[in-house]
Amino acid sequence: MVTAATRNTANARVGAAPLTRAILLGLVAVVTALFLVAPLAVIFVTAFSAGWSGFARNLSDPATLHAIGLTVLAALVVVPINIGFGLAAAWTVTKFSFPGRTLLIALIELPYSVSPIVAGVAYLFVYGSQGLLGPLLEQLDVKVMFALPAIFLASLFVTAPFVARELIPLMQVQGTDHEEAAVTLGASGFQTFLRVTLPNVRWAVVYGAILCNARVMGEFGAVSVVSGNVRGVTTTLPLQIELLYQDYNTAGAFTAALVLASVALLTVIVKAVVERFATVDGKGINASA
Repeated sequence: MVTAATRNTANARVGAAPLTRAILLGLVAVVTALFLVAPLAVIFVTAFSAGWSGFARNLSDPATLHAIGLTVLAALVVVPINIGFGLAAAWTVTKFSFPGRTLLIALIELPYSVSPIVAGVAYLFVYGSQGLLGPLLEQLDVKVMFALPAIFLASLFVTAPFVARELIPLMQVQGTDHEEAAVTLGASGFQTFLRVTLPNVRWAVVYGAILCNARVMGEFGAVSVVSGNVRGVTTTLPLQIELLYQDYNTAGAFTAALVLASVALLTVIVKAVVERFATVDGKGINASA
């Protein structure tokens, strides 16, 4: 016989006891304060350690401004390319059945498991002067490594899966019924994609683009290998932070770090807004995000 006490015990939520809840909340608060809030507070305080005038002086440093501009340029180039790649890859994987489909998905996800530094070294062995294509590129007078194209290539590699991985699960759930109906009604392939598929996945595209943009702006490992870290020429913002810190310019390094941290916080805010709009609109975002 099931008693009322047994039913209450069975229906009780894990951790619902007041003491357990207090311990869990306290633990989360302590960890958040020590590992998230404290570093951000140190960045802010140190960046303004010389006052507003010192902050403005460090921020207006030509090398720092160049690093900010180069980082923004990399994002403007890489994010649209990855959106196109993600849409094409997700469309191919979810709308067609073909041999090697599982292998293609694995290749799309490969950058998740490969160290960015390893990726940078691999690019050196392909496009460097002593690499596979190095002699050919030298004959054509095309410079890839230790120049702007290398930064774009490395950033493309590390961010390649972001849009695709947001789209693939969602498009798999949606199936092909809507596209097949559109084709039956006489729509072309491009019309079907533009008017049927894309509206159904638009929030996932935006969400993936936000994550891709954040990764591009914060990427250090692969870019540090392929860019040559030439001050004022191929230094992105993360690399500029390292250079300033090595020069014992702590305030300048933390000023640049504050810019990068502000971008990260803005990304979190935009991400939350997109999730809310997607929920209200009914066009879900990949639940694994």
